[in-house]
Amino acid sequence: MLTNQLKSPFQYKKIPISKEDSAEKKRAKNMGATLNRIGKYLAKEKWKLSLVILMVAATSGLSLIGPYLVGMAIDDFIVSREIAGFGILLMNLILVYFLHSIAMFFQNYWMIGIAQNTVYDLRKDLFQHFHRLPISFFDKRQHGELMSRLTNDIDNVNHVLNSSVIQIISSVLTLVGTILIMLSLSPILTAVTMTIIPIMFLSIRWITKRTGPLYKMQQRDIGDVNGYVEEILSGQHVVKTYSQESTVIEEFERKNKSLRNTGFWAQTIAGFTPKVMNTLNFLSFGFIAFVGGVLAIHSTLVTIGVIVIFTEYARQFTRPLNELSNQFNLLLSAIAGAERVFHVLDEPMEEIDEENAIEYKIQKGHIEFRDVTFAYEDKPILKNISFEAKPNETIAFVGHTGAGKTTIINLISRFYNYDSGNIMIDGMNIQKIKRASLRKHMAFVLQESFLFKGTIKENIRYGKLDASDEDIIQAATDANAHEFIMKLPEKYDTYLDQEGSGISKGQKQLITIARALLAEPTILILDEATSNIDTVTEIKIQEALARLMKGRTCLVIAHRLNTIQEADQIIMLKQGRIIEKGNHESLIKQRGHYYQLYKGQL
Repeated sequence: MLTNQLKSPFQYKKIPISKEDSAEKKRAKNMGATLNRIGKYLAKEKWKLSLVILMVAATSGLSLIGPYLVGMAIDDFIVSREIAGFGILLMNLILVYFLHSIAMFFQNYWMIGIAQNTVYDLRKDLFQHFHRLPISFFDKRQHGELMSRLTNDIDNVNHVLNSSVIQIISSVLTLVGTILIMLSLSPILTAVTMTIIPIMFLSIRWITKRTGPLYKMQQRDIGDVNGYVEEILSGQHVVKTYSQESTVIEEFERKNKSLRNTGFWAQTIAGFTPKVMNTLNFLSFGFIAFVGGVLAIHSTLVTIGVIVIFTEYARQFTRPLNELSNQFNLLLSAIAGAERVFHVLDEPMEEIDEENAIEYKIQKGHIEFRDVTFAYEDKPILKNISFEAKPNETIAFVGHTGAGKTTIINLISRFYNYDSGNIMIDGMNIQKIKRASLRKHMAFVLQESFLFKGTIKENIRYGKLDASDEDIIQAATDANAHEFIMKLPEKYDTYLDQEGSGISKGQKQLITIARALLAEPTILILDEATSNIDTVTEIKIQEALARLMKGRTCLVIAHRLNTIQEADQIIMLKQGRIIEKGNHESLIKQRGHYYQLYKGQL
């Protein structure tokens, strides 16, 4: 039983949609702009498109010649019982259908190539654009929903290019050619055939007016379901730990029902099209047979052969209209998908480097924050932050969740731009350093270690792609990872999936430390890299981190205060402000916020 969210095709406007969906719906009104952008991709295949159009014209023309030859055979040979020349006409008829098949093969062959090249470029542009978008874009969206745009939405475009483009061109040419031939044979029967056009037009208009919005919502719901599935599968441990299986199943059921409902009505209403067309087609046959029969009996205006030709052309006349209406529904679905793709492509990229930005080699790692202020979406996050991290010093940031610790790291690496103040590295304003050059001298070891699907060797080499195998082994040795790697069946060639199955969480962390060591950064950023690790592994990680931190400026986001007691400077943050600053001993003596936090953890 359908839910109340979408009881009938007349209620699609009542479905609640998000602000982002509303923005996309406003974009969707300009269908011509979307088609124009797809056309720019197709323009790269001009010569192939020309060949396809030529073949489509040939198949359309040949399909019109066939029925005409059949009518000639009836009037000139069958009715008159003449045999001479009948064999030649049959040979011509066979030749027409043979050439039609050849032309059909080549038009499909070339169009498949055009479609694949077009979606290849579209998919490539979208994937490349993902990597040019700011971190804030991904923070606000489900990854599965973005994946849906790269897969389902582009697949819809691919499907339409493979089939619909040829069908639309062929239908238009066939329709025009059929009308011209019908007028030359009998204007009266042509007028009879044309009587169904207003009914067809009104029917198609009624259907497409409803399927357009439904296809857009169907694509939205597909992305919503994909995003939710990706999120829940990634968080299965949390779901099972808190026994929330029934909750997530209910939520998925709600989203799945929404997708079922929009898909049901989109396909149901679109399915009216061939039924209406077939009914009108049969009515057209009846009218032609009746009027043609009367004319053949009482006048010489129409022959039996002409009536046979007209019944075939009537079918060919309604078939293009039927195909156009069907393809239009598919086209609406593809446009809905293309709009979602272009919506991402239109998202502003991460701010480009300033005109005077330069490649800069950070040698010392001397960091200075000078009265830095930052707000995210008009919400103040950091307020007048000033501190200094001298070369080879370790600076730890502590404070409750939301205090601004991670934001400071994001500003240093320029994932976000600060609003006022200055951030200096080795005396150079970071806004004058190219982002790639800045990040090249940094390495991150985060609380949640991330491994790519591939071998252990490939994951370590990600820190420095031109590193030799010897460099990788040395980095793993310094990270205390070499010993456990050599105990694995395939050693450094052991294949890992994204979750790092087959090795422990601590071993994953050792691999990420090896990756950071291989990168040889000047500035090291740590986000509680030893949390939730067993004691023995924690000791190994601490030893590895000590080697990694040696000779580098280190910024540490600390959650457990016992891990930062040796830091050169500890900065206590609260609501985006620095409230205390000093080393562990001095802050304990102050008996302020840090002391209370430390005492609470003890």
